[in-house]
Amino acid sequence: MNVKRKIIQIDDELCDGCGQCVPSCAEGAIEVVDGKARLVADRYCDGLGACMGDCPTGALRIIEREAEEFDEEAVEERLKTTAGEKAEPAATGCGCPSSQIRTFQPAPGPSALSHWPVQIRLVPPEAPFLEGADLLVSADCTPFVYPDFHRDFMKDRVVLVGCPKFDDRDAFVAKFADIFRVAAIRSVTVVIMEVPCCSALPAILERAMQEAGVRVPTEVVVLGTRGEILDREARPEAARGGG
Repeated sequence: MNVKRKIIQIDDELCDGCGQCVPSCAEGAIEVVDGKARLVADRYCDGLGACMGDCPTGALRIIEREAEEFDEEAVEERLKTTAGEKAEPAATGCGCPSSQIRTFQPAPGPSALSHWPVQIRLVPPEAPFLEGADLLVSADCTPFVYPDFHRDFMKDRVVLVGCPKFDDRDAFVAKFADIFRVAAIRSVTVVIMEVPCCSALPAILERAMQEAGVRVPTEVVVLGTRGEILDREARPEAARGGG
């Protein structure tokens, strides 16, 4: 029997298939199918939205629509039959290991990486390694052209990587605005290429600071395609709340 009630809705365009919502749903109502999170059946979803807080892209929301009534007995039966299937995701904490949050000591040698993940779209604003961090925001081409990227830029910084040309710029603004609101970021270093599309990355951060109403000292480093540093510009007043 269908009734009008609250139920989860998944935005296909926002969902990246990371699977973090799967172990968060105690009723087993969500699965990742063909790279996207899917609601298995209306009757398994209680509409409380416990899965929403673990979605790094904001693809999940609660709506009200006509749906099958929540069936607790059906949920219990489903959990019995899927217990073995859910063991592996529960052990990793996420259906996709690439987005599992980790903090670690940099390995001996040239690597200065201290955390995971590094992709902007995969890092939740509440990630513990962001709190009080000196942030390094890098266009994803830069480590390939600058040989000493770890030594000169990543040491003692938290790195976030993305492409301002191919990734969703508005989503980046929203993500960084949330980061600036919840994490006491001390400084931002932006490393970009000399190509025009890269110039959007500092602008994204400025917009995010304005939306968050904060000012964070910022340095923009521009690299040439042969790996040389073309420009370094300190922007201690890069953004002001309220425009």
